[in-house]
Amino acid sequence: MRNRNLLQKIEDGGQKTKRSGVPLRGTENRGWIYVISHPSSVIRLRGFTLIEIVITLAMASMVMVTSALLIQSGYRSWNRSYNNANGKSREGTIAAMTALGAVGRKSNRVEYYVYNVTGTTFTRALPVTNPDEVVLGDAVELRYWKDSLKAEYMNPAITATKYALFYLDHGQLKVDYGDYPPAAINAAGHRNTSNVKTVILAENVTYLRFSHTTKNMAGDGNGCVRMKMTITDPDTHESKTTIVASMMRNVWPQ
Repeated sequence: MRNRNLLQKIEDGGQKTKRSGVPLRGTENRGWIYVISHPSSVIRLRGFTLIEIVITLAMASMVMVTSALLIQSGYRSWNRSYNNANGKSREGTIAAMTALGAVGRKSNRVEYYVYNVTGTTFTRALPVTNPDEVVLGDAVELRYWKDSLKAEYMNPAITATKYALFYLDHGQLKVDYGDYPPAAINAAGHRNTSNVKTVILAENVTYLRFSHTTKNMAGDGNGCVRMKMTITDPDTHESKTTIVASMMRNVWPQ
């Protein structure tokens, strides 16, 4: 045939049928139909152009990048929440708050002292101009009764049986527990290290200050000690500041 006619062989059960659905005369040969059609009647399948493929890939890349950013943001948020709930900084904060509160509730209001620390020397923190100033210090000594009330405690000379000294040592918040007497700080201004139990409450402490309001120039306070502590995470460099106060209700002798 002329014009390069296309010979198509279609098995359709012996019926004379053109692909477009229009009957066409042909030669039947026992179930096989030979259909001769012009090239203009052939259905051509149209593919994708290069520009369409590039646009599709670009859109898919944008979706993947957005999804990755969302997943990464969610992971960081979860990791931050987990560290806040279970990190060492939170553990240290809770330990410091618990220790100061527990000792403070048992302490004698007339037997506690705030100190300034220079090297290894502790000195009383005193008001400068007014007897009722807010005085800041680096350490605090609380004196308390470890046991419940006993008859011998009614002796005015027994103002406490234990002491707790809170102080900062090379980035660690420590507390020394010892028997009273003797006091936590000796006459030379140094810590008592005999029969003392030292506990590390918090690590990575970058700031620690104790404060109280005095009632006279001797530095005696009104029985409320405040602690401000900042802990910095060495991995994330995030800092958290905690402020806690402890009220001493016991007064002896009266």
